[in-house]
Amino acid sequence: MYWGKIIGTLAGLATLKPWFAVLGLFLGHQFDRGFAERYRSFEKQGADIGRVSEDFIRALFQTMGHLAKVDGRVSEEEIRAARMIMHRLGLSPSQVRRAIGWFDDGKRTGFPLVQTIREVRRVSARSAAQRAMFVRLLLEVVLAKDALKKDERSLIWKVCIELDIGRVEFAQLEAMIRAQKGFKRSPAGDADAARVRGAYDALGMSPDASNEEIKKAYRRLMNKSHPDKIAGSNPDADVVAEAERRTREVRGAYEMLKARRSIR
Repeated sequence: MYWGKIIGTLAGLATLKPWFAVLGLFLGHQFDRGFAERYRSFEKQGADIGRVSEDFIRALFQTMGHLAKVDGRVSEEEIRAARMIMHRLGLSPSQVRRAIGWFDDGKRTGFPLVQTIREVRRVSARSAAQRAMFVRLLLEVVLAKDALKKDERSLIWKVCIELDIGRVEFAQLEAMIRAQKGFKRSPAGDADAARVRGAYDALGMSPDASNEEIKKAYRRLMNKSHPDKIAGSNPDADVVAEAERRTREVRGAYEMLKARRSIR
């Protein structure tokens, strides 16, 4: 993590005073250190993202819908980002339908935002990390668009105040999401996206498939292609080699999607 050091140093150099450049470097380093710690904490949360309560999920998607609608229009990017979060939370098809309904509830005039966020604070009273995750997931949706408008930022900050998220932590969360978004648009991000698409293709699934559908496809393909399943027919060496290759491909594809989507 080094963007804080770069930005801080450049800001200091802009003053034409060397000491301000040194100060900018130091402050940027402090930001990067906090950013890295926050990033590691979210990596640890990844395996537990599907363990939040239904009250948490309801409030999350209601608030998402409210934020997405505040500028008057819910974009395709916001809808796509919300769908991806449904998958990462491991929602079943019926839970996805409820989440969509909650999203629509949040878009309605008069939605009680503050009351809803206070409920989040109640159900996650003992977990500051869970409250930070709530804000992070909101940011993933609203930052799916190219620009964050003033009204949206104002509402997100109101959420942060209710959840005891300070300005520095909020800045770290926003920087993390923007860094991930920038990576996805880079050549390395393109290559990563191609690997993910390949994983879906290997399992014969689409990104819109539920976690349960992906698990079923993995088990079906492993049952079909594993070398042990064809051993009784005395297959040729080439057939065994192909079965081993296909088994490795299916297992690798599933492990990638399992990590990306927090499949339990």
